[in-house]
Amino acid sequence: MKNQYAISEALTANDLKAARKKLGFTQRDFADFVHVSVKTVERWESEKRAITGPIVPLVKILNENPNIEQELRVPEKKSSMRIWYMCKSDVCTIIDVNERFRDVRIYNYTNDLLKRAFGKIETPTFEQYEEFMESRCFPRGRDKMKLMLKEINIPFYDPILIIEKTQGRMAEDDFWLRIER
Repeated sequence: MKNQYAISEALTANDLKAARKKLGFTQRDFADFVHVSVKTVERWESEKRAITGPIVPLVKILNENPNIEQELRVPEKKSSMRIWYMCKSDVCTIIDVNERFRDVRIYNYTNDLLKRAFGKIETPTFEQYEEFMESRCFPRGRDKMKLMLKEINIPFYDPILIIEKTQGRMAEDDFWLRIER
């Protein structure tokens, strides 16, 4: 038997336009958010026939959770460095760091504590940030470390420099880091 869901099978142009306006989106904003072209949004909003497909449950979700756009929005970068903690292609945590002032701010984009950079910690200290960064590198006391550093063309052990070369990838997991300066 086919699964049934408590979702309409189709939308009207007015339903779609109302959802877009409820979010305060222009057609361009909505197109960017749902990863379609502006022409697609224009076509949907001028359709005389029913709109079907994956947009239908998405509009239902957006109507039920209008704050989801704000929860997923990446804040403006205000620090000297931004680190994207990723699991495969999913953003899990964004870490904004001002090393000069030893300030760390995080933004979690998953409810899965195991996928968050700092787990349940919402306001990590600078020391916790340093520990996290070092955890994404080969151990400081590793045998033949100088050879490994030479291999990646780094003069000394520095987690940031190592991560810039290795993206903090480890053989045993799907997590990685992207550093933005």
